[in-house]
Amino acid sequence: MRYFFILILCISLCGCREKIHENIPEGVFFEEINNIEVYSDMYLYDLIKIENAELITTDYRINTRNLGVEEIEILYKFKKKKYVYTLKVTIEDTTPPVILAGSVRTIQQNYSGELCNLFIIGDNYDRKPNCAIEGYYDVSKIGTYDLTYVITDSSNNMVEHNLTLHVIKPSNNPSTPGQAIQFSDVLERYKNDRTEIGIDVSKWQETVDFKKVKEAGATFVMMRIGVQKTVKGELEIDEYYYRNIKNAKEAGLKVGVYLYSIATSREESIEHAKWVLEKLDGTKLDLPVVFDWESWSRWNSLELSFHDINEIADAFIETINNNGYEGMLYSSKYYLERIWTNKNNHPVWLAHYTSTTDYAGEYIMWQMTERGRIPGIKGNVDINILYHK
Repeated sequence: MRYFFILILCISLCGCREKIHENIPEGVFFEEINNIEVYSDMYLYDLIKIENAELITTDYRINTRNLGVEEIEILYKFKKKKYVYTLKVTIEDTTPPVILAGSVRTIQQNYSGELCNLFIIGDNYDRKPNCAIEGYYDVSKIGTYDLTYVITDSSNNMVEHNLTLHVIKPSNNPSTPGQAIQFSDVLERYKNDRTEIGIDVSKWQETVDFKKVKEAGATFVMMRIGVQKTVKGELEIDEYYYRNIKNAKEAGLKVGVYLYSIATSREESIEHAKWVLEKLDGTKLDLPVVFDWESWSRWNSLELSFHDINEIADAFIETINNNGYEGMLYSSKYYLERIWTNKNNHPVWLAHYTSTTDYAGEYIMWQMTERGRIPGIKGNVDINILYHK
């Protein structure tokens, strides 16, 4: 009797399993999108619409990280029965690569570097797009050469850039330093009810008298906590960091920190964020923890895509945000406009050395000069404007 009951139960359970049909019933119609761009933020409801039936799952996020065909099984209901439909989506890259270059470039005679490395060459997907140069040139001969750079990615997207190359006689004349900008002048011009004026420092400013800095009218200081000097190298504490944060706090200044990173992967940037958190060890900050990535001169050799570098920044900042501090992105106007997407709307520290910035994006801090002068510091210092809503 006992075994008979188990048998009946099994038969009953198997019989209750709802059958899923594969045929498309008459009267049901699909409208679908079959080609989408790599890395696009897409959900199932963006790709398919159905008439005379009901989609069961609509919030499924499409994996758009890899080129190729993605097969997605879609469940829907029609007259109380369940059906499955296989949607084939092609993930493609139709975005052309980028070359960040002007129309003119000057090099010295017998330049030994690669001409493709005179500029940033990048792509949204490819980590090393192909660079070819059309036109005659001879770096051993002084002259002017009209060239065309042809940049191609693995999906055969292409961009061409015309450039005039000047090869000139070698010169050892140093560049002329710009005029110093007094902190008092910045204070007078930019201080109002919605702003604060401050500085940022590292070991390059050496010993700082923060009491004099505060007396000069500064209310905050951003300080370098650490630096990565080489690709894949270990992080090093800024040798003046502990002294700076102690003395700045004692002087009554608000403080924030930044890390100079050359992280080349999401995993590495997370480790960098954890390193900063370890060094902070719960230290109270008034201002954000900043991700400072500016190794653009070696960009081509790092073999990163623009998607990669944005993921690297996001991973650092989100790790900081998840551990009791506020993360922020530092960059110049040029790269904020051309490379950083900041899709998660992280706070931005803008670097733009001018008296009036025309950067159209959002930012909460503006580094407006690297040639500032303020009592308490020997030599130049960056001056920043902090904005309050």
